[in-house]
Amino acid sequence: MNIHEYQAKGLLRDHGAPVSDGRVVLRAEEAKTAAGALDGPLWVVKAQIHAGGRGKGTFKEADAGEAGGVRLAKSVEEAAEEAKRMLGRTLVTKQTGDAGKQVNRIYIEDGSGIETEMYLALLVDRATSRVSFVASTEGGMDIEEVAEATPEKILSFSVDPATGYQAFHGRRIAFALELTGGQVKQCVKLMGQLYDLFVSKDMEMLEINPLIVTDAGDLKCLDAKMGFDSNALYRHPEIMELRDETEEDPKELEASKYDLNYIALDGEIGCMVNGAGLAMATMDIIKLYGAEPANFLDVGGGATKEKVTEAFKIITSDPNVKGILVNIFGGIMRCDVIAEGVVAAVKEVGLQVPLVVRLEGTNVEEGKAIINNSDVDVIAADDLKDGAEKIVKAVKG
Repeated sequence: MNIHEYQAKGLLRDHGAPVSDGRVVLRAEEAKTAAGALDGPLWVVKAQIHAGGRGKGTFKEADAGEAGGVRLAKSVEEAAEEAKRMLGRTLVTKQTGDAGKQVNRIYIEDGSGIETEMYLALLVDRATSRVSFVASTEGGMDIEEVAEATPEKILSFSVDPATGYQAFHGRRIAFALELTGGQVKQCVKLMGQLYDLFVSKDMEMLEINPLIVTDAGDLKCLDAKMGFDSNALYRHPEIMELRDETEEDPKELEASKYDLNYIALDGEIGCMVNGAGLAMATMDIIKLYGAEPANFLDVGGGATKEKVTEAFKIITSDPNVKGILVNIFGGIMRCDVIAEGVVAAVKEVGLQVPLVVRLEGTNVEEGKAIINNSDVDVIAADDLKDGAEKIVKAVKG
């Protein structure tokens, strides 16, 4: 689960980390009051969406030369006017795709004098199962280019969970960021605060880009991006309260209500699979035969007929889907349950695209009989290779 920048900065502020004072604006008429509550003399007006690259983003139907989703203002009135211009419009960045995201929130904060911009992140390293720090002197909007062109400028190391964060970790980052004097002490303290926040809130990612040295020589978190482990949210009701469902794909949101592991993609072949590994393999083989998957969907090992029915509805609700591949290898999952769910879903929502079904494993004969004895127009497949070839052929025509 992701949250907005202003929410992330609230968590940082509560944990003692240095951030600018700011106010969130939900309605245009609130903008002037929000800006007036800040000291100035410079205000920063930021569109709040769950995507990076806002500063270089563009609004749909923008005026020629119009700035992106992060703008500077030199007065309360100007800050309020910029906020009003952005609210309700669609911001397109590298991470949103061409569709963009509608801006429903604006964050106005005090401007900061910037001496140096740096990059900092905490991530879960899947290879070591540890929390890793990532730091670079090259902060700002082009960090992706830095990682690709000059990876030697990025420091990355993991923290042993047996010892947790230690001061030497902070000093290592401070020296890599070329900090001096009292900035080193500030860095050691800040890294400890960030590590404690990361672990205590079960985060998957905490990115500060940029982390700056102000013109007064102090460290400050100028931007913040946070992602949380969805499997741990039951332990953090205070984080759940920060969820903004308007930022989520409606299909993914619906899937979460039925405990389905669903991620929308850009392809044309919908997939219903049991097991994350098999789902990944199914998407890979679809690409191998010349098409693109429209989703990742793992119905899980304990799926019911009702859950399978809802999964099928979600797949068919995607207008990009031109064909569906059901690939089930029944271990804990029973093939007859899948078959009943598919038949029920087709009867309820109809079937406007080709459907290929491959069943194998527990109760496979019962599952095949359910489908064969129904009036559902299904293309049967013997194995994964056969299923992929048939659905791609059916879609490509």
